[in-house]
Amino acid sequence: MTLKQMLVEMLNRKASDLHIRVGIRPNLRVNGKLEQIATDPLTIDSMDQIVSQILNEKQRERFDRKNEMDLALSVAKLGRFRINLFRQRGTTGIAVRAVNTQVPSFDDLNLPGVVKDIAELHRGLVVVTGTTGSGKSTTLAAVIEQMNAHRPLNIITVEDPIEYIYRDKKSVIAQREVGGDTESFAAALRHAFRQDPDVILIGEVRDLETMSIALTAADTGHLVLTTLHTLNVVETITRIVSFFPPHQHQQIRLLLAGTLKTIMCQRLIPRSDMPGRVPAIEAMVSTGAIRECLLDPEKTNEIPDLIAGGNVQYGMQTFDQSIMKLYKQGMISFEEAMANATNPDDFDLRLKGITGAADRWGDTGGKSKDDEEESSTPDWGHSEMRDMPGFNKF
Repeated sequence: MTLKQMLVEMLNRKASDLHIRVGIRPNLRVNGKLEQIATDPLTIDSMDQIVSQILNEKQRERFDRKNEMDLALSVAKLGRFRINLFRQRGTTGIAVRAVNTQVPSFDDLNLPGVVKDIAELHRGLVVVTGTTGSGKSTTLAAVIEQMNAHRPLNIITVEDPIEYIYRDKKSVIAQREVGGDTESFAAALRHAFRQDPDVILIGEVRDLETMSIALTAADTGHLVLTTLHTLNVVETITRIVSFFPPHQHQQIRLLLAGTLKTIMCQRLIPRSDMPGRVPAIEAMVSTGAIRECLLDPEKTNEIPDLIAGGNVQYGMQTFDQSIMKLYKQGMISFEEAMANATNPDDFDLRLKGITGAADRWGDTGGKSKDDEEESSTPDWGHSEMRDMPGFNKF
């Protein structure tokens, strides 16, 4: 098969990814699972032909020198694709991701209301995290498009590679691709300060310099949106701090407490009501109590409890709260809910209506007010949270 035939098959089967290796048949990822394409295994010659269809002469020289490369490819009448080329066992491997040319809306993506609030922010740091293929770029694209449609802003994106193409509406958007328009994320960000940005989107933070500039930009009044490959809110905070040497950790925590607005962590779960996947999202919004936990490393692990308790007033939610909503709405099966829950045993008990005194789900589990008052209450140490309207005192 030619590359174009593979891409057609990819779109026809609504696959998210295409994996091409020498010696095996091409594989598609359909609803999170790998499926083979019924064709002959690829030879070295056929792989070289495919590479020559993707790369121009300058790109081929760069790939031969570095042995790996990211780029975007537009194919007439098919769409846009994100491509990674790499070497494995002396031969070339290719991973292709289909990119929807139409930026989806919040409703299309089934995102919680806290994501819509991001599009109204004026300054600070927003981090969207998750594993590869969890929809981080798509979520940020929906946020940028919402801003583009409703706010007059100067938006600068630095991506590797560019995935979604934006058309200027109320905003002015400059999209810069690493390797083509700029040497690196850090180089682009250093110059972005002189380009009068309101919003800066960083495709991914990969090193200390990029994270340092991102925090500086957020601290100087810009809105910075970026992604990390972390699994939950606490791990994200730890990862950001760990970019820096130990003697700077308290300074970085102080900076985070002043600039961090939202952390969103995503997992894609196969749907049971229709083909496709739906995101389960852990969402943290900066509050006074959250900022205290950011400042004190010994209190950082209390953040999941604050997220669970801030569901009603702030729209925050843990992964298990998000998964519970998806299950009750009939979007995912019980098996998928249990497989993706952070605490499967607690989740199963919750479904059966059994709750403990230290219930973190944002309700009392059917207890009376007297029972709540007699239950053991965790020592939060945050008067703001104890007095917060709607906060569960267990």
